[in-house]
Amino acid sequence: MSEKDKNKMTITGADAVLEALTNEGAEIIFGYPGGATLPLYDNLEKYGLRHILCRHEQGGAHMADGYARATGKAGICMATSGPGATNLVTGIATAFMDSTPVIAISGQVPREQIGNDAFQEVDITGITIPITKHNYLVNDPDTLSESVHEAFFLSTTGRKGPVLIDIPKDVLAANLKGPDKSQKAPVLEGYNPTIKGHSGQIKKAVALLKKAEKPVIISGGGVVGSGAEDALTEFARNTDIPVVATLTGKNGYPNTDRLYLGMIGYHGTAAGNNAIQKADVIVAVGTRFGDRTTGPLRNFAPNAVIIHIDIDPAEISKNVPSFLPIVGDASHIITSIADQLGTKNDSKRNEWRDYLLKLKTDREKPADDSRLNIPLILERLKKIVPDPIITTDVGRHQIFTAHHFPVDRKNSFITSAGLGTMGFGLPAAIGAKAGMPDDTVISINGDGSFLMCCQELVTAVEENLPVIAMVMKDQRLGMISQLQDAFYGERYNCCDLGNCVDFTKIAEGMGALGIRVETPEEIDDAIKTAINSGRPTVIEFILHEQGNTYPMVTGASLTEYIEE
Repeated sequence: MSEKDKNKMTITGADAVLEALTNEGAEIIFGYPGGATLPLYDNLEKYGLRHILCRHEQGGAHMADGYARATGKAGICMATSGPGATNLVTGIATAFMDSTPVIAISGQVPREQIGNDAFQEVDITGITIPITKHNYLVNDPDTLSESVHEAFFLSTTGRKGPVLIDIPKDVLAANLKGPDKSQKAPVLEGYNPTIKGHSGQIKKAVALLKKAEKPVIISGGGVVGSGAEDALTEFARNTDIPVVATLTGKNGYPNTDRLYLGMIGYHGTAAGNNAIQKADVIVAVGTRFGDRTTGPLRNFAPNAVIIHIDIDPAEISKNVPSFLPIVGDASHIITSIADQLGTKNDSKRNEWRDYLLKLKTDREKPADDSRLNIPLILERLKKIVPDPIITTDVGRHQIFTAHHFPVDRKNSFITSAGLGTMGFGLPAAIGAKAGMPDDTVISINGDGSFLMCCQELVTAVEENLPVIAMVMKDQRLGMISQLQDAFYGERYNCCDLGNCVDFTKIAEGMGALGIRVETPEEIDDAIKTAINSGRPTVIEFILHEQGNTYPMVTGASLTEYIEE
């Protein structure tokens, strides 16, 4: 049969979707079946797509997110109509806030039932308008292939983000001619992301940097999203400009490099925050200047001229006024600036650099090894597993990890920064492990956040994905208690988790390995046992102290902070 004849064959809408997914290079779908998506599930095997069955749709969305961040490809999650689709919402919002390419496919009730309050009907396209880059309700079966192709294009270009495709069940079951397999980039009116920065603006940036005496670079999440890590590293080293990072930008620059000053913001390092507040020129790359990064806006970087590089023009001057905006791809713009600027080395800039490096080194100290605490655990983990993929949940342990676990390789630090989604860590680790099976993948969790999606441990066991979940048990909601400590007169209302949960038994009950650590001397053996087991493992660390994470901004600017 000729290719022409094959294309005339009648197929179903479900076939069109699955074939379009394979044409986009899809390999894995994280999903949970339901009545509205059964036509898709009935045909999965013949297209060679691996399906990983999550235990809750939110977990499936986080898995797709973790997969995308670890591999650089779009992650795919799938759910049925109604509650299945709404369960995706938190995961979609998480991906949206951190600009992660995720394709969410939801089933919908048949077309004739839409608007009639049918069983498991919900307007998921309406719900997700604010948290997707774009979404589709596909009413015409003949546009299914085109919709999938457009969704991937939108999700993975420009400022990346989630796209939802909502498909009525009768559209999936409809017969249609073979889909167009063309892989030409869609022509979408009004959507044309700028790649090359404006040459005039780039020249102005070069001129500003030539005159700068106290420059600093901010590595934002857009550095990672655009694959600009190497370009940024070369630029900073050639110009000897110190680098600070946002939480998602931590992975944009080698953390062990001497020019790296750490994270900035409410929990930023002393060196990082002082660099921002005392700089005369800031090169901000791929950051939206969120409130967790800037602290009180009225006093942010009072002496600095800001060069703001971002692929999304909507972010320019949205929160912080930009003296010199450059819209475009971070990698291209940084390279263009570097080519024109060359190297720069003078005595005043050297004094600035040395001042900041001294601030950094003066505060570096080994973790207390007399008591079981999070910095010590992370320090030991780094020595045993120097180059893993790390995911984190959200809470105090997340900030400790940002400060105490340096990462140098790309796509190896995965966290929910923008939305701050508790429960993200474990499913994100599962998604990362599915995409990068040869890597060691470790999730850092609090005892509060781990319970929000711990059922996904079953997914790891059933799919033979040996992730390691390290649960920091201090029997309270750590970040909440720290805020109550600082701002609410030490009134620790409603944050005590109690001691009734045995995380090792949860692990064993789900078919995983459970290990308890109660002393510093047990840390190394526990980590090595988990790695050597080749099984999904939960290591429960019984912390000896709650241990607030510092510095912490408590005043009117980033340099008004407490350190203990």
